[in-house]
Amino acid sequence: MIAADTSKDNDSGNKKQTRHGRRFDRTRAKLLKAGRTVVAEKGLDRATVDDITVRADVGRGTFYYHFNDMGELIGDLMKEVLSELAGQIQDRCQVQPDLVSLLDAMIGAHIEFFSKRWEDFVLFYQGRADLTLVDGYDGIETPFVDYLKVIEGLIDSAISQPIPRPVLRRLACAIAGFISGYYSFAVITSSQEDVDKTFMSLRSAFVASLARFISEALPDTRTERH
Repeated sequence: MIAADTSKDNDSGNKKQTRHGRRFDRTRAKLLKAGRTVVAEKGLDRATVDDITVRADVGRGTFYYHFNDMGELIGDLMKEVLSELAGQIQDRCQVQPDLVSLLDAMIGAHIEFFSKRWEDFVLFYQGRADLTLVDGYDGIETPFVDYLKVIEGLIDSAISQPIPRPVLRRLACAIAGFISGYYSFAVITSSQEDVDKTFMSLRSAFVASLARFISEALPDTRTERH
């Protein structure tokens, strides 16, 4: 018996699956883009599934085909933004010769990243605040921890003195807080065109304050002389 030639059927199935996959990815990307815009306009606590589906021009059923709930969409947005930010920080900071240079490069990486990505900064800023809430979004914590670990690792590599892990985490949280606070202050007090110029004018003082903060946070390893 001659076996049936199924190669054409397989090719047809692969093409169909590929088309379906591309359509799935496009719709998911559209929903994520709409979610980013809605959060920037309304905030994490007021953004709804209906807001996002209207902005993406899809039905509610389509949203739930791609995401279980708002928490999953917000978590995916955070992961997308923070992983890209962490990658940019690593690229800019790996070859810095000392702590001050590292901090300056770290700030510069954030400025460069957020300078033309206002929606992503809102997500970053509000996401940090959401971490402290009892009823916050569960999907936010892991991307933020991964982002903080990148900062921790870079600081640890720039300081010869061993730093306990809890101290590193506090330092990383302080740096993220400084950056989001200063950048949001610059946005509030400046016109849109002057945001980065205002923030850059604070950069030297910012670096000096962070360096002093880190020095004071280090364990005192000095021994008393008798």
